[in-house]
Amino acid sequence: MELDPQQCFDALRSRDRRFDGRFFVGVSSTGVYCRPICAVRTPRPEHCQFFPSAAAADKAGYRPCLRCRPELAPGWGLPDIPGRLAQAAALLIEQGFLDHADTAQLAARVGVSARHLRRLFRAEYGVSMLELAQTQRLLLAKQCLTQTTLPVSEVALACGFRSLRRFHAVLAQRWGLSAQRIRRGASARAQAALELVLPYRPPLDWSAWLEQARALALPGVERVEDRRYARTLRLDGPRGPCEGWVQVRDDAGACCLRVRASVNLAPAVALLLARLRRMFDLGASPAAVQERLGELARGAPGMRVPGAPDGFETLVRALVRREGAAAPAVLACIARRFAPQPQAGVLDGAPPGLQALFPRAQDLAGADEAALLACGMSLGGARALLAAAAQLRAGLLDLQPWAPLEPTVQALQELAGMDGATPQWVAMQALGWPDAFPAQDPALQLAAGCADADALLQRAQAWRPWRAYAAMYLARQAAPAAAPAAALRPPARRPQVPAKAPANVHGDAHGDAQRLPEIRS
Repeated sequence: MELDPQQCFDALRSRDRRFDGRFFVGVSSTGVYCRPICAVRTPRPEHCQFFPSAAAADKAGYRPCLRCRPELAPGWGLPDIPGRLAQAAALLIEQGFLDHADTAQLAARVGVSARHLRRLFRAEYGVSMLELAQTQRLLLAKQCLTQTTLPVSEVALACGFRSLRRFHAVLAQRWGLSAQRIRRGASARAQAALELVLPYRPPLDWSAWLEQARALALPGVERVEDRRYARTLRLDGPRGPCEGWVQVRDDAGACCLRVRASVNLAPAVALLLARLRRMFDLGASPAAVQERLGELARGAPGMRVPGAPDGFETLVRALVRREGAAAPAVLACIARRFAPQPQAGVLDGAPPGLQALFPRAQDLAGADEAALLACGMSLGGARALLAAAAQLRAGLLDLQPWAPLEPTVQALQELAGMDGATPQWVAMQALGWPDAFPAQDPALQLAAGCADADALLQRAQAWRPWRAYAAMYLARQAAPAAAPAAALRPPARRPQVPAKAPANVHGDAHGDAQRLPEIRS
């Protein structure tokens, strides 16, 4: 990524939060690198060197600022295809993929050759994948040391270091710092829960996000109350599965989300933070979105594309929403029948009402079709859900941000019982693709004043590469009396598919898929 020094310095001088996380500045007179919003006195231009990533600044010999804390900078996603491939690899690295695999396996997971990914990655971030992984581990450890009272040994293991000795050695070699110096000044009181901070670029329409969550909040699994969102979680940490709870509230003055999480999730803290960033779409650039959408987004800035902690959960919710007004009851019935109970003690200290976990793919893969029909699902929805669960359990389908876009959307469209718009909603919310667009959703067509999907796709060309956000605004307009609770409204319920005639369940779903940008290796 090429950076214009003058533009970067202007952003640094104005401390513009829109550029937070987009670049970092190394100051040669101090040997420290900072975020562009750092509150220290602005350095002289000749002392500034600008980097596209914290890892690039790290590689150049700078150490992180202890005041603005570069580990808290929000990420950001690129709409172009090479940028998306590099971003997918960075997401995997952020979640600890290279703690247990090598770069060849990472390239295979993203779907390109190792050589091609190395070239794209260095062009995008200015460093190698291993260098970025090392910096990610260090920055995450710095955040844990500053914001929690976890023992240093637990911090080292949770952040991907093989041993405490190795952690101390890398910390001293890369930054010239010790764990004790980083922790100096942090709260020494014992914590009943992890307390973390997730910054974002303002604005964030927190009320809209809460209304979207409240519309299909699952009793026992989620709770929305007092402008806080809480839920149970299951994460696959480096030392095995972790179960616990998390509670999130918005601190608009500090432009961050305040997170309280169960200490049981500490071994998977890297994955926890990555999932929460995706869930609340904290890498969004509201100013860029509003500029592109124009009148559509005027008066309601800060809309985000919400996600879920797990891609399978996103798919279940998208399919259940096809049942219209009955969706909450259907979802609650599925949870009662299939949701596993957490282990004893893992929900100690949780907000009231949290007592169950969301079902996993393996919990539903072998379910009886009749059981889902008894919960109120349509035949098509039940078939699509069971087929997806079986493929996820077998490893034939992946619904995470690093999954290749076109093959994943194509695989969803080919599931028996799948409609045309749901794969696009999944691409928006689970795959994190900002240009996904469910044009076959009748509600969006009505809100946009378009007669059919083709007309809506034609109009949506002006909103690229942020069509996913346009879909959120259109859905909000589609039901003004219930907005923003209806912002994730799916297509109308489809007629049940006859048991012996599943061949026509796709409708014209493939038409929209062909309009997605092609990812090439």
